Amino acid sequence: MRRLLATWRLVLLSWLLVGQEVTMTSERMVQVMPEVPFPFIPPRQCGNVTAMERVEIGFKTGVVEHEYIVTFNGYFTTTARKNFIQAALREAEIPSWQIVPRNNPASDYPSDFEVVTLRERAHAGRDALENHPNVKRVTPQRRVRRTLKRIEYTTELPDENLEPCADKGTPCWAQTWQSSRPLKRTSLAYGAAFWHSTGRHTSRRLLRTVPRQVTHVLQADLLWAMGFAGNGIKVAVFDTGLSENHPHFRNMKDRTNWTNEKTLNDGLGHGTFVAGVIASSKECQGFAPDADLHIFRVFTNNQVSYTSWFLDAFNYAILKKINVLNLSIGGPDFMDHPFVDKVWELTANKVIMVSAIGNDGPLYGTLNNPADQMDVIGVGGIDFEDKIARFSSRGMTTWELPGGYGRVKPDIVTYGSGVRGSGLKSGCRTLSGTSVASPVVAGAVTLLASAVIHRIPMVNPASMKQALMASARRLPGVNMFEQGHGKLDLLKAYQVLNSYKPQASLSPSYIDLTDCPYMWPYCTQPIYYGGMPTIVNVTILNGMGVTGRIVDKPIWQPYTPQNGDYIEVAFSYSNVLWPWSGYLAVSIVIMCSLCVPQVAFSYSNVLWPWSGYLAVSITAANKATNWEGIAQGQVTLTVSSPPEEGEKEERTSTVKLPVRVKVVPTPPRSKRVLWDQYHNLRYPPGYFPRDNLRMKNDPLDWNGDHPHTNFKDTYQHLRNAGYYVEVLGAPLTCFDAKQYGTLLIVDSEEEFFPEEISKLKRDIDNGLSVIVIADWYNVSVMKKVKFYDENTRQWWMPDTGGANVPALNDLMYPWNMAFSDQVYEGDFTLGDHDMYYASGSSIAKFPEDGIMITQTLKDQGNEVLKQESQTVDTVPILGLYQMSGEEAGRVALYGDSNCLDNSHLQKDCFWLLDALLQYTSHNHMPPVFEQQGSPFSIMNVELPERMEGNHLARYSKVLESSLAGQTRPLPACPHLSWAKGEPLNKSAPTNLYKHQKPLSIDLMEPPVPNVVRRQPGIQHIVSDGVGWDIQPGVPSHPHNSIQSMPVFALAGLTLVVVFFAVHIHKSRSKPKRRKPRLKRPTFINIVKPVV
Repeated sequence: MRRLLATWRLVLLSWLLVGQEVTMTSERMVQVMPEVPFPFIPPRQCGNVTAMERVEIGFKTGVVEHEYIVTFNGYFTTTARKNFIQAALREAEIPSWQIVPRNNPASDYPSDFEVVTLRERAHAGRDALENHPNVKRVTPQRRVRRTLKRIEYTTELPDENLEPCADKGTPCWAQTWQSSRPLKRTSLAYGAAFWHSTGRHTSRRLLRTVPRQVTHVLQADLLWAMGFAGNGIKVAVFDTGLSENHPHFRNMKDRTNWTNEKTLNDGLGHGTFVAGVIASSKECQGFAPDADLHIFRVFTNNQVSYTSWFLDAFNYAILKKINVLNLSIGGPDFMDHPFVDKVWELTANKVIMVSAIGNDGPLYGTLNNPADQMDVIGVGGIDFEDKIARFSSRGMTTWELPGGYGRVKPDIVTYGSGVRGSGLKSGCRTLSGTSVASPVVAGAVTLLASAVIHRIPMVNPASMKQALMASARRLPGVNMFEQGHGKLDLLKAYQVLNSYKPQASLSPSYIDLTDCPYMWPYCTQPIYYGGMPTIVNVTILNGMGVTGRIVDKPIWQPYTPQNGDYIEVAFSYSNVLWPWSGYLAVSIVIMCSLCVPQVAFSYSNVLWPWSGYLAVSITAANKATNWEGIAQGQVTLTVSSPPEEGEKEERTSTVKLPVRVKVVPTPPRSKRVLWDQYHNLRYPPGYFPRDNLRMKNDPLDWNGDHPHTNFKDTYQHLRNAGYYVEVLGAPLTCFDAKQYGTLLIVDSEEEFFPEEISKLKRDIDNGLSVIVIADWYNVSVMKKVKFYDENTRQWWMPDTGGANVPALNDLMYPWNMAFSDQVYEGDFTLGDHDMYYASGSSIAKFPEDGIMITQTLKDQGNEVLKQESQTVDTVPILGLYQMSGEEAGRVALYGDSNCLDNSHLQKDCFWLLDALLQYTSHNHMPPVFEQQGSPFSIMNVELPERMEGNHLARYSKVLESSLAGQTRPLPACPHLSWAKGEPLNKSAPTNLYKHQKPLSIDLMEPPVPNVVRRQPGIQHIVSDGVGWDIQPGVPSHPHNSIQSMPVFALAGLTLVVVFFAVHIHKSRSKPKRRKPRLKRPTFINIVKPVV
């Protein structure tokens, strides 16, 4: 009977593990699960106060003087590479050059690059190298420095019954990892060091949480109990190294050093912690303790690294056939071409790269590279209450700006706040940051790969990302640019992978402009006739192969019963889906006379490696001017990949993208605002400085200046106020001014075409109003705030100021208006509102009959240049003017955008923007302007000039790069080819999110488990689950078959039940033995004779 109950318990347990959604807490799970070899160690705390150490991380990057990375078209031996370089430079007669020696494990193998020093005639040398037929690209060598600053503090914990810290061997403190900028926007003291600032990254204070063991929270125990612990998977950690004798690691296969230091050990602890989260086998256990651990030391103890170090280490990882690679670093430079190209090459070789999305939240547009690449799993952070961590960077990607729209990132989120991992020598420590969340996912990926190692050929960067996305749990009340596809669910991901069949999928998997808040910002504004196309950038993941293509063209299929014929779509897409992915851009707009929203597509024809894109443009039609309703349809496309070994036919997969939009009557002109995005520039590639000069540790303007990134709150405020905000990603010659009440030009850095200046003058004469919001510009200040990199000992000179004031003045010249080169800062009051002017320009030229508002401010430019504080009265900062003519529009100027920009927002001025729009769009003068404004005459103020020798032409869409001051020909306006619809006369799905889950299996109906022995003494419980959809032409492998296994499992379960029932029946039907009746004892009364 005991043996029977044990068997029955095992069957129920197997069913629970593989098929059912587990909702128990980790504490409860430890009680019901059998003992596993990785015991849970609770966090240690000192009394009711924990000593905390916050570690602020900053990244600085710069160009190494005279050093260049020469990338070849293939892999060549050392001698061949030298001969190529020598031949190219000899022909150009370059007198002095040298190949930088690289003494590392990869030097014995062929390579695809060299590092060359060119000290004389560097430009001629670069040109000669680039002209060589075997040279792909020549780029400057870059140096990265990661700085750590430790700050101790204490915090009280909620638990009053805490264990005292008696064991000195285990650290009784926690620390957080973040980047350089504090949460509070405090002004910094001025000094020489400030103006030569070297910091560059952003951060906020991290959440303080009670540490928990992340492996138990994510229920890795269940996979361990099934015998999976990372066996057979090679995982690489690119960080600060690891000590050889660290007691937590039992399967360290390889340690390599790629730095110029002669050590393999970790001198800081970050690399040890990351490795521990992935593969620790003791105390604070990692996810995959039996994985083959490969340590790549790419940072010195001074936290310095070079691009060439990473390139060599990446090549070595490819040679070693690494399966999973964790990279807990990042930066905004997605234009470091050798690095980005090498990441593509890694994933093309089936290396699953997991990378941290960045610690620059809660600001939007702060994604770090390489996590923002399509082929990389980008990881954001949450706390143990399933809230998005404040420090976690937010999307969208900014690669596509200003002309397009960003992609959805992060891909997935997981625990990154208060996570426990291995200490430097022994014991455990607690850290926070996305550099912690990244190894959590990397460890989970390693564990998952080992659980399906019998199917390892189908595990690749695309299929693993598909499994993680399809199984993720969506967090309520959080949008897609914060959480991606949701929170990591380890058990569901295992189920998906165990039943996976190679196919294509989309991210996001549907477009629903009514799904708030997840589809923010799309869901915040409906479409209407005459509006700018709504563009959605969709990533195509191709799990069938490293390369792929889109067969024919995407098809637009409107649902007739759901007003689908009110939508038309235009597509753009990547020609190549590589590696493993591509994109599909969707543009949505209403155009034709039949009120049919139109959809245009752009897409990648070839998906390589593993991915591609599809851009979908959606628009509405003329008849929709007075129509309101919901319209639905779907985009269908077929992806094909070359056959794998042993296959004859191409692999194909058909995917569908449901589309739902809300159409409203065209709003009145006064409610429509057009945001000029085309004239915003950002880092990379050029040095565009911060808008607020007091922000010492954030010298670069790198967030895109988009209404959905660092101007997010401004956008949301305008929508809440009833305005419809559209974004112009093309020149000013490409919009119909009669449709809009106000054009917003905010913090522009780009030049203007002469045709734009003429066209805007005509538009204003015909009723368009314009609001121009500038920032500081002063050549002397620009030279003072040049960026000095002490690593390379080079100066970075700004290409413009906070805004390109000379270009704005050219634009406003026909209006007789201009900004000055004076820089002002200070607090003031306007009406009942407290205001702060942060490094703004003053108005230098304005019509005398206009209204001007002046304030008393500090001369910040004088403070920067002479270290002297000076107060200036009657500084003109705000001007309003009604242009002459019966139908002419109005113009408003303001000299500072920081009060609208989330990057350095101290006191917002949203009320001021409302008031300006009341004036420009509604021709209503707010009382605050009438009371404080007055005619003002500006006398002989010098206008700013462009800085001589600036490099703006290198990055400008307007200027010719080879001719100083000359403009390019005006580009043609974007033209969309609208797809012809193929109507579907059937009802559309009502819940697009649940409808688009073809990659996940139904957890409410658990499959019967199949128990297979893979290691002696360990039972492996494997669920074949429900197969993924796969198109004809993709052969099903023998181990993918799900036809027979559930039958045998069901038969086995039936036999157990029958045996149990028969046993009970027999025990009840057997005649019971009669127990012999015990005779009652007979007591004899003996009567004594009476004496």
